[in-house]
Amino acid sequence: MIDPTDRGQFLNLAGLVEGGLVGVAFILGWFAGISPLEQLTLSIDALLWGILGAVPLFVLFLIFNRYPIGPFKKIKDFLFEEMGPSLAVCRWYDLVLLAMLAGIGEEMVFRGVLFPWIGSGGYWVGLIGSSLLFGLAHPVTPTYAVIATVIGVYLGWLMSLTPQPNLTTPIVTHAVYDFLAFWCVASSFRRKVVAEASDSIDSDNLDLPG
Repeated sequence: MIDPTDRGQFLNLAGLVEGGLVGVAFILGWFAGISPLEQLTLSIDALLWGILGAVPLFVLFLIFNRYPIGPFKKIKDFLFEEMGPSLAVCRWYDLVLLAMLAGIGEEMVFRGVLFPWIGSGGYWVGLIGSSLLFGLAHPVTPTYAVIATVIGVYLGWLMSLTPQPNLTTPIVTHAVYDFLAFWCVASSFRRKVVAEASDSIDSDNLDLPG
């Protein structure tokens, strides 16, 4: 049984899952005859587009986190209740590592292999097909899966912003966005714990005899 407040257990499990996707990417790539790193080139342009690409995603995250209307409340509750305890015990550099693993592993699978593999039938077939699979891989709620699909399309589109399609851009966007979202969830959960502890102390003081 995994203890969600055990930093070591959480990091080991998350690292195994997200890091394992790198292996999955190479296995899929071998089967499809596609190198997951074929379109990966380090360049200033790709890095800058990757950082800028995370801005609109994070702005939308802040809006829906602040105003969780309808199905978005269920998503917020999941992130807070299921992910909050684990993220809150992590150091900032843990969150950086987790975000990097998620960005690299998931992008290698979905944009590095599946996009060009499915895209043998055409650019839009590859973009939509790989994005649908990306959404299905995030079945937190039906709404979350739809959002992930749209984000998949966005990440696939980001690859085309450089002269040559570059996997670096969606990797950076994915990693930067995940880190910021992880940080927000962790900070919110920590504030809740502190507030509850303060309320408990105040309540105990009220029970003391005068």
